[in-house]
Amino acid sequence: MNSVLFPLGPLETNCYLLHTDSRALIIDVGGDPAQVLDYLRQHNLTLTHILCTHLHFDHTFGVQALIRATGATAYASDKDRFLLEDRSMGIPPVEKYAFVNLEAGPLPLLGTTCLVLPTPGHTPGGLSFHFPEYLAVFAGDCLFYRSIGRTDFAGGDFATLAASIRTQIFTLPGETIVYPGHGPHTGVEEEKIHNPYLGSAA
Repeated sequence: MNSVLFPLGPLETNCYLLHTDSRALIIDVGGDPAQVLDYLRQHNLTLTHILCTHLHFDHTFGVQALIRATGATAYASDKDRFLLEDRSMGIPPVEKYAFVNLEAGPLPLLGTTCLVLPTPGHTPGGLSFHFPEYLAVFAGDCLFYRSIGRTDFAGGDFATLAASIRTQIFTLPGETIVYPGHGPHTGVEEEKIHNPYLGSAA
């Protein structure tokens, strides 16, 4: 499985394109997906899934454009559906899109298993996508390099977020790479030891 990073949108949200030789999925398309569409065409890839870690505008701005261009289906948690009507962060406004509710548990993708992890706290419906075979977890705005997601937006809660990180992310193998929604990637063991927001989590 190949991984390509596209920083998209006004907040340079990390948009991850994962693909095999013929099929692809996207995680968090936070801006104009023109670069993504160019890559799909150049490599003759079929986009099948648009995965949303949560439904803030800077992670979903390009969802409808990708649906329209590729016919792929978007997936997210119903617990974040209220954010589709939340205009407090909607600058620029997000084009309306439909998505399929995604529950926690195993999900077959690109010839491997993705474990959908419930990681609420930044938003009530926050999800992380763990690919055990590749020792990778895509954590959205749950966990960053030496930081964590904000909890002062609608539906955010620090205690919930800290519990999500400790029970869902920090229980993964220490060598697992954490791919966040913004900024550089990090590692599970590294954040257990060094993340200043979570105290002694190891």
